[in-house]
Amino acid sequence: MENIFIMNADQRAILETVARFVKEEVTPRAAELDANQDPERSFSWQIVEKAHAVGIRTMTLSEQWGGLGTDSLTTAMVIEELGKGDLGVSVIMAQTLKIAQIMQKALNAEQQARVLPGFAKDPRGMLAIGITEPDNASNYFLPYPTPFRTSAEKAEGGWVVNGMKHFISNGNRASYYLVFVQTEKGKPMAEGSTCLLVERDRPGFTIGRVHDKMGERLANNAELIFQDCFIPDANVVGKAGDGFNVLAEFFPQSNAYAGASVLGVAGALHQKAIDWAKVRVQGGKPLIEHDGIRAQLAEMRMLIDASRSYIHRACWLADHQEHGWDRTLGALPKAMASQAAWKIATWCMEIHGGHGYMKEFGVEKLVRDAAAFLHSDGVNRTLFLKAANFMFRD
Repeated sequence: MENIFIMNADQRAILETVARFVKEEVTPRAAELDANQDPERSFSWQIVEKAHAVGIRTMTLSEQWGGLGTDSLTTAMVIEELGKGDLGVSVIMAQTLKIAQIMQKALNAEQQARVLPGFAKDPRGMLAIGITEPDNASNYFLPYPTPFRTSAEKAEGGWVVNGMKHFISNGNRASYYLVFVQTEKGKPMAEGSTCLLVERDRPGFTIGRVHDKMGERLANNAELIFQDCFIPDANVVGKAGDGFNVLAEFFPQSNAYAGASVLGVAGALHQKAIDWAKVRVQGGKPLIEHDGIRAQLAEMRMLIDASRSYIHRACWLADHQEHGWDRTLGALPKAMASQAAWKIATWCMEIHGGHGYMKEFGVEKLVRDAAAFLHSDGVNRTLFLKAANFMFRD
């Protein structure tokens, strides 16, 4: 059994490539892209194409489809490294890497042959998953016995979809979508929903507004609008009416990947705090020589290391469930990492004093980014309740 706490040579080589990509392609552009007033213009196809060129975009695809076949643990390491450069870049890649993993498990052979080769070759190939609706977000996590509002009626040879999803990461950028719709009236979403594969150019499917977000701006989130959109039976993923099982079965590491993204932000904040504490002199000596600040920097390190261990354990066990997978690992690592990141963000800003509040020092952007995952991939309070339900179900 491999040791999840020891990085192997392959992982080290991949992370060196990713760190170089972040340094050369992400860090120099992130602040300028983040500052765009128009949220659509904060997204960079140039960054996506460079990620494709160095093999990041397709790394979770198996070698059969032109990828590296990276496991969930290695993928989480990559997602965190991307997050150190920019949260939005980490998110657009995390979504694509995660959904590519799901597609290799959940799509049937015909669907895979139809979708994966084109996705692998396209330097701009991005993926998205459509679950959240204006009326249903935390409802899906618990799940509360309501149906999805986005629904599909059976028609000859397929389904006619009507409704809307919102807040969808890569919503306006993806070439393929996995969309969850209600196909059985009068049943809750957990029992009567279906997962559909939707291609970008399908008639009746359009993109609504791109959401203007506080942070994580290099990722676009958008509305997906369905107006009498016909989806053929050949695009049903798994079985009709069994959509929730697609989520439960193929999504165990989703939460941990989200934790890895925000952990990257925590790491960037920690480094900023250290760098500033070394050069800023107050009370006759650098901040780092003041015991209170030194201790706080150590506590930040503890929070980051503990969160990372939790995320890595969740990812390794997601791929090796026979060694003791526990369903709380699909809910709690992100909550822990996001709480740690938020605490580190406020401390980093305090250590910087007034400078932390000024945009030119870059702390302000990281604080906005750190706030994203207090709710993204599940509101933390909801995730604690979800974990409690797993713990005390009996």
